[in-house]
Amino acid sequence: MTRPSPKEKVLRERSQRERLRPPPMGPVEFKVGDSAVYPGHGVGQVVAIETKEIMGSRCDFYVVRIRDTGLKVMVPKNNVSSVGLRPIISRDEANKVIEILKMTDVKIDNQTWNRRYREYMEKIKTGSVYEIAEVLRDLFLLKVDKELSYGERNMLESARKLLMKELTLAVDQDELSQQQEVRAIFGL
Repeated sequence: MTRPSPKEKVLRERSQRERLRPPPMGPVEFKVGDSAVYPGHGVGQVVAIETKEIMGSRCDFYVVRIRDTGLKVMVPKNNVSSVGLRPIISRDEANKVIEILKMTDVKIDNQTWNRRYREYMEKIKTGSVYEIAEVLRDLFLLKVDKELSYGERNMLESARKLLMKELTLAVDQDELSQQQEVRAIFGL
């Protein structure tokens, strides 16, 4: 049995990631009471839809209260997709996230911690649950090999919290804790 070359490994990982990526979403509408995910802040709830006058023109806004922090965010209705506000993932998408978390045969970049930190921060800022799952998985695997920097430890916790909140809304917590690999990552 021959070992795959580094290039073959990278191509295989890329194809696995592409297979797990969701199709692009169209315009999204929210109602008061809906749960939504705001990139970098996590799960929130649409508490109101307000109309404000800005420089002579009227704009409609979703008012989202972030559950963890109580932060109130106003997102223009016509700007939802560019801001990255999105609904909670479905059960199927949650299963794809769990698949990403279970992947252990991935190449982790050997660059310096601050470059890795910047790259991972960019992924978290996208708000994509799949990108956040990749960051969490990579940092968790890196933690097994060596000690993480202070920034990376904080990022690991942040990614863990962001993902855990959304996954528990998408699937049952008992179902999550039954999977040994996921239990190890989330500390359940």
